[in-house]
Amino acid sequence: MKELPEIVNKAWEDREGPVIFTTVDTDGMPNAIYATCVSKFNDELMIVANNYFSKTLENILAGSKGSLLFITKEGTSYQIKGTIEYHKEGVVFDDMKKWNPKRLPGHAAAALKVEEVYSGADKLL
Repeated sequence: MKELPEIVNKAWEDREGPVIFTTVDTDGMPNAIYATCVSKFNDELMIVANNYFSKTLENILAGSKGSLLFITKEGTSYQIKGTIEYHKEGVVFDDMKKWNPKRLPGHAAAALKVEEVYSGADKLL
């Protein structure tokens, strides 16, 4: 598995606002959502809590790849692309339940496996 470059790990700690989580449907039509309940599980997996997925969930269950876009407080953007795993139980799910706000349902954890990383147009991985 590929791992996030150190510069992206540092940028993740300095991010601002929600991330944009994107999937595609079986016809290739993209779907993007703002996500605030996100975490880095390790250097290989980025987690988005499924609190209210609809189209996003349909796309994930149909085998969509995805991307996660975030910006730092200094205005530098980073995009992480990869395959999505969907966890309704297990270690990744249990970890999400620890940091996802208790008032939200946390139906499952969408885990984006790091495959490519960009900063703007520059490919970092």
